[in-house]
Order: sequence, then C-alpha cells, then structure tokens
Amino acid sequence: MKKTNSGFKVKTHFEDKDQVVREIYDRLLSKVEQFGAVIEDPKKTSIHLVNRTAFAGVATRKTAINLTIKGDHKLSSSRISKTEQASANRFHHEVKLTSPKDVDAELVGWLKAAYGLSE
Repeated sequence: MKKTNSGFKVKTHFEDKDQVVREIYDRLLSKVEQFGAVIEDPKKTSIHLVNRTAFAGVATRKTAINLTIKGDHKLSSSRISKTEQASANRFHHEVKLTSPKDVDAELVGWLKAAYGLSE
C-alpha cells in the first residue's frame, strides 16, 4: 500500500473514533487491494482510495464510515444513502458502513467496477 505525502495522515482519521471504524476500514482496504495497486491519499476530511484516479472516498465518523464510490451509472439499492450525478457518465454513490460485515460481495462488486473506471 502506497501512501501519498499530502501533509495529512491516514491514522489521524481514526483518532477519537470507535475501534469498529478502523476494523471496517481495514477490511475495506484488504478487499480493494485484491484488485491491484491502491494508494491511500489522506485529505483533510477523507481518505481517497486511488488507482490512477480516485475510485472511492472514505469519511470516518465516530461509529461508522461514509463511503463514496465512483460509478458510470446510477446504482439502485436501498444501501445507497445518496447519489450525485457528477457528469454525464459519472455518479458518486454514498454508502454508510457500520460493521466490517457491511463490506460484503455486493459492496466489493461496486468497488471493483469503480476501480476499473480509474485504470
């Protein structure tokens, strides 16, 4: 796992958060690393997961993660709490993760598609 040097650190996103938040992130990272190279790019308010471009964003909260996944079409699922159309063929889908179990086959499928878009 490569890390960028943006001045922000991944570990600071987990300060004052419940342990489950780190557990969710670690499971998420282990799944996306199976697709190929992934760079953790910490920003002020989130951690971008990057292949050639960002394919997902992780915003840590006290007890959960708000995960934003890039897509080329609108996903239809009750798990999607918010969808924004960024351009004609680009959508951002937000999913709230409250347990490592939320990183399941469906979510990994969405992330794999997003990873492919960033190649």
